[in-house]
Amino acid sequence: MENSSEIVSFVFAMYGNLGPLKYLYFTLAMLFYISVLFANTVLIVIIYMDRNLHEPMYLFLCSLFVNEIYGSTSMLPCLMSQILSETHEISTFSCFLQIFNIHTYVAVEFGTLTIMAYDRYVCICKPLHYNVMITKRTVQNVILVIWIVSFIEVGVLLSFTIHLKRCRRIIHKVFCAHHLVVELSCSPDRTVSLIHDLVFGLIFTVAAPVSYISFTYVKILSVCLKGSKETRMKAFDTCTPHFISLVSFVFACFYSMITQRFDMFSVPYPLCVFLSMYVVIIQPLQNPVMYGLKLSKIQHACKNLLTLKTLEQYISTQVI
Repeated sequence: MENSSEIVSFVFAMYGNLGPLKYLYFTLAMLFYISVLFANTVLIVIIYMDRNLHEPMYLFLCSLFVNEIYGSTSMLPCLMSQILSETHEISTFSCFLQIFNIHTYVAVEFGTLTIMAYDRYVCICKPLHYNVMITKRTVQNVILVIWIVSFIEVGVLLSFTIHLKRCRRIIHKVFCAHHLVVELSCSPDRTVSLIHDLVFGLIFTVAAPVSYISFTYVKILSVCLKGSKETRMKAFDTCTPHFISLVSFVFACFYSMITQRFDMFSVPYPLCVFLSMYVVIIQPLQNPVMYGLKLSKIQHACKNLLTLKTLEQYISTQVI
């Protein structure tokens, strides 16, 4: 066994020898990253410039889009670097930084989806109280709290792991995962880190938000069944993107948790790698496209931006 002071880097075993295919994989990863940056940045700019979109739901979406860029940036630049690398090594500092970024991305994503569910619940079930309960100041404070709490939670999670004595350095993944890094430790107190990882990942990060979101959807559904056709259509239009985003993200997170803890030999290698990165590749690309196509106000703002109307309105308001 090696002393923890001697282990200054980890090695990703799942890259293997990519050969000439590494240039194809690099190009695909780069195209995904550029697409994520472009799609999310465009919608952030549109929401910022169009005053008609300065409403609670779109402010939550703006936070969601910022988080998508943050999550992809925590993974894809490192992934592209490792694809072209011959050794597939990553320093311990960079590895823990990636773990921190990925976990905070997941926590912020679930937190934002949860508060968006509450926003839709108040809008549909308590429309007369909406403007009182959901104000711009409240939205800004909630978004700030979600980000701060997520950073603190992940910081506490890593505080149980960083000091552990590491005896092995081979990570059987294409990125750093907290559970796998803890498994490389030979410290007797690593059990505490594994329990904390399970509690943080399964209960606080996933189970609690999903349970609350399910509760809000039950309430929304009960109101829709008793309401008019117009109410049902309104609920369907605003809740469908959120529901698809939630189901997709929960699937990706559970798949990642399972594959980190159990061997998945029955899953083809390329598919296993793709699904393991789903949460930071497809999700950040899916959300802006889905919300952009589904929400009519964003579609209208996109058209105005293409015809420079939104830019002219923004300049005029700044001058005034």
